[in-house]
This record gives sequence, structure tokens and C-alpha cells, in this order.
Amino acid sequence: MIIIHDTFMCKPGNASKVAKMFKETMGNHENVLNILTDMTGQYHRVVMVSQYESLAAFEKGMEMMMKDSEENKKMNEQMAGMRDMYLTGSREIYRVW
Repeated sequence: MIIIHDTFMCKPGNASKVAKMFKETMGNHENVLNILTDMTGQYHRVVMVSQYESLAAFEKGMEMMMKDSEENKKMNEQMAGMRDMYLTGSREIYRVW
């Protein structure tokens, strides 16, 4: 099993907006475990935590998100403007022992 941390460094005042957007858009996705905002460390961070059985399952999920489906179009509409709210991001992948 693997755990994925997608971390977004938001512009000041936008972390809660990005977190809410993720929660509304991705909160029901079967692989998304939590949407987190910072309490310590670097400011203005949002972390989306997801879980997959394997890297292959993660890759398959990413391929599904790139398809031109109605579900993905709706998600993209809901996430419109998000790119203007963050500065940079990163992804960490952990193996669960």
C-alpha cells in the first residue's frame, strides 16, 4: 500500500479556499483520505492525502483523471481558478509497512 501527499503552497489568504475546493471536489473520491491545512511549519500549505494499493493503481487513477469524461469536466469546472490561488506544489509517495 502507498500513501500520497500532494502539497500546495498557497498564496496568502487562499489556503482555506483551496482546502474547501478540494474537500468539495475530491472529498468523496475513494482514494482521498484527508485534506489538511498547516498548523505549524511552513505557512499557507494544503495537503491532500490519498491512499492506493500500489503505484500501478495510482498510475491508473491518474490516467482516469486525464480522460475526457463528464465527471472530469465537472471536476475541472469546480476547480476553476485554483491555479491562481497557489504558488507551487509537490508530491511525496510513501510505502506503508
